[in-house]
Amino acid sequence: MNLKKLREAEAQFFAKYPEGWESPELMAIGKKHNMEKIVAFTQASFAKDQFNNPDLIVDNMAKLVSKSTMVSLFEKPKFKDFTRFIAVEAKDGLSHGLYEFLHGNQPVGFEMMVEILEQMSLAKWTLVTVFGAYYSPEVELFIKPTTTKNVLTYFEIRDLIYNPKPNWEFYQKYRDYINELKDKADKRLFTSNAAFLGFLMMTCL
Repeated sequence: MNLKKLREAEAQFFAKYPEGWESPELMAIGKKHNMEKIVAFTQASFAKDQFNNPDLIVDNMAKLVSKSTMVSLFEKPKFKDFTRFIAVEAKDGLSHGLYEFLHGNQPVGFEMMVEILEQMSLAKWTLVTVFGAYYSPEVELFIKPTTTKNVLTYFEIRDLIYNPKPNWEFYQKYRDYINELKDKADKRLFTSNAAFLGFLMMTCL
């Protein structure tokens, strides 16, 4: 990993936005994302005690995808249709997979969600990672393909190969790299993982 590039990215960011995330332009963008409200909805909807009702969990997954500004407009209706017509067994599996990812065995939960979403060609990085990104915004990552590939190229991370199909091994290693960057970065850049990845998206082109 080329950490010299991190210093360059920081300089570029603060040259354009001297006040960091407090800059009026970035605060206006932040308001559009409505992060606080969606995080509150996600944490209430997917708390441990909510998972005794798979129907409600899957309904709330659809609501979250619909609310999220990070998920593309192209993916939103497809995911909503999927949750409306999903079989009972798949609904139970999707709910259980999300529970394991958020509260239990993360690798198992991640791969369960991928397996079920893959049945309808919806195993996208964005749709698999959006739930954790809002539930644990300081821990989990929202994987946006273009940003992710740019980060790997910009920081010369050569031992991690992006694959369009989500998989736990990549997610875990990429999260480790992002945590390393966060540890080395100016602390003003970090208000959440989404904000830090936003900084990377704006600078690692």
